[in-house]
Amino acid sequence: MTVQLELVPILSLIAGIAILFVPKLLNYIVAIYLIVIGVIGIFNL
Repeated sequence: MTVQLELVPILSLIAGIAILFVPKLLNYIVAIYLIVIGVIGIFNL
């Protein structure tokens, strides 16, 4: 759990900066986020 809590803010910053410079990335970032959350939910990781 602590690893996930430390990664979320870092990933959020990276995603935010990437979206500022390349707005088309927003679709991919949201899709990857939803897939990861879905996999974590299914397998209870």
